Amino acid sequence: MHSALGVGFAVGETGWMHAVVAFAKPFRMPDFFLVAGLFAGRTMDGPWRAFLDRKVVHFVYFYALWLLIALAVKSGELGLTTPVAFAAAYLWGFVEPFSSMWFIQLLPILYLATRFVRRLPTPVVLVAAVVAHVAAACAPDGGAYAMGSNLTGWTSLDSFLLFFVYFYLGHRFAGAIFAFAGTVGRRPLLLLAGLAAWGIVEELSVLRGLPEWPGATLVFGLAGALAVIAGAALLDKIGAMRWLAYCGRHSLVVYLSFFLPMAVARVALVKLGWIADVGAMSLIVAAAAVSGPLLIDRLTRGTPLAFLYARPAWARLERPKPVPPQRLAAVMSRA
Repeated sequence: MHSALGVGFAVGETGWMHAVVAFAKPFRMPDFFLVAGLFAGRTMDGPWRAFLDRKVVHFVYFYALWLLIALAVKSGELGLTTPVAFAAAYLWGFVEPFSSMWFIQLLPILYLATRFVRRLPTPVVLVAAVVAHVAAACAPDGGAYAMGSNLTGWTSLDSFLLFFVYFYLGHRFAGAIFAFAGTVGRRPLLLLAGLAAWGIVEELSVLRGLPEWPGATLVFGLAGALAVIAGAALLDKIGAMRWLAYCGRHSLVVYLSFFLPMAVARVALVKLGWIADVGAMSLIVAAAAVSGPLLIDRLTRGTPLAFLYARPAWARLERPKPVPPQRLAAVMSRA
């Protein structure tokens, strides 16, 4: 979305990637938060120290670091020409999240909320979450390409109301969702037929604006999220697509810093003028936005810049467990 809209704004046109983004709008962020809940893990019921370290401090560290980097990169564009103005913008970024980093700020809030309500009856939490979602969906924000809400005017609260239901469903029904993925993954032909049928219904519905109706947003969001999970189960069977798993395991790396290579690629392509098709240009920029952070992550491992994507010891509540001597000896012998 960011790649396509950025290119479209730069050249003053839209391309076929804009249509892809519009198609994905009803389920793109719902899927993200459902999968985040799906992999919330057993720390929800574990010790508070481990939970806070992995699900709160982890995201706070990276948000604080990359907010600083993003503001430094865009300080001229934002008019942050004095230390006072920069400091004020940085501190305000913890109240009102900065640009595309809003969901990094939201994740620890979702983890905390889910931990606090985990002892409540599931139907009670779900009803409250659905009511909150519908209320937020009644004040849509983001236009044809982004799913958002402007119910209160506070991004964090509006996003929480809109997306908590997906996160909670992912966590609460993780077993059923994994079972669904396993079942459909064993029936590839039926799965392909189901995905094709879903894709046709999704496209026709988007063209008619049906996913914009409050309440229908939840239905289309969940249907699309399950379609993505089913598609992932199918892709997992294809060896040539396993590189996507690497991207998935390092998704936070991409989310934190995609804006840097994305901007560089967009500016370069617009200035060079080698590619006329807006959709193709958007796709190349998107590929750079994904691959660039992954490359930087690989190059900085084991260097003084490793802190960009790996939390240093001082930013952890948990200390790494020492390797047992027997295991260390086994590793050394294999080496």
